[in-house]
Amino acid sequence: QVQLVESGGGLVQAGDSLRLSCAASGGTFSTYTMAWFRQVPGKEREFVAFITPSGAASDYAQSVKGRFRISRDNARNTVHLKMNSLKQDDAAVYYCAAKRPGASAYNSIEYTTWGQGTQVTVSS
Repeated sequence: QVQLVESGGGLVQAGDSLRLSCAASGGTFSTYTMAWFRQVPGKEREFVAFITPSGAASDYAQSVKGRFRISRDNARNTVHLKMNSLKQDDAAVYYCAAKRPGASAYNSIEYTTWGQGTQVTVSS
């Protein structure tokens, strides 16, 4: 089973960019669909983006499409989320997640492994 550790969160101003990273260990990283979700207190965990095991395909939540980009480096067992033009609505704890291909990539319940999360705060 793969283990995940996120990094790269922090405090930024609206309009700034931030790059989150997720390092995987203990499994065959290149066989997992990887995703980013986010959560704010009192709300359900929300899908942000996913990328297929080979990196050939990805998709995004409508709210981040055109601003965020997910990528992966299977040689380094890492997945990244580049976030541009950040808004206050993007503030949340961001989680990296992994699952085997075959089930919905948009539904958090399908993901079997989660990181501990990294906080993103966006000031006005």
